[in-house]
Amino acid sequence: MTRPLVFAFAILLAACGQSGGKTESTTVEEAAVAAPASVAVAEVPAVLTAIDLRRVCRAGLAAIHGQTLDAIQITGAEGEALNAQWRAPVDGGWMKAQCRAGDGLVVWKPLELPDPAQVRWMNEAGDPVVRYTIRGEEIEIVQALPDGTTQQAMMAVRPEEEVS
Repeated sequence: MTRPLVFAFAILLAACGQSGGKTESTTVEEAAVAAPASVAVAEVPAVLTAIDLRRVCRAGLAAIHGQTLDAIQITGAEGEALNAQWRAPVDGGWMKAQCRAGDGLVVWKPLELPDPAQVRWMNEAGDPVVRYTIRGEEIEIVQALPDGTTQQAMMAVRPEEEVS
């Protein structure tokens, strides 16, 4: 194994051994936190600036929905949540969602769906866990999916692009 892989493996093993009063094994979410995505200098501020919130939400929604960064438009804010929209790939209509981010997590909620039960924050058991890391002008998005797999995306989102 290469040195970074050995290091990541050691961290995962250490995380599994720290029970902290728990008796369950390490969850996908805990493993995603424990494993470093890279050795580059990274930031995960607890509270984001308005510009970084826009950057993280655009990158997160683009990664989650398989869109380009340019496709995601921030249309406003409601409290701590940003409203966003993008063109639907099938019919060209608009997909809409809200996004919150902080403490390294991106949480989103679809809007204007025919079934009101589906309009909810995607932070329940069985939903993917979406983490972000700010690496200068790039935002790294890592999704831990319910089946145990992960998806990673790096998106260049310059802060000056987010000034409204």
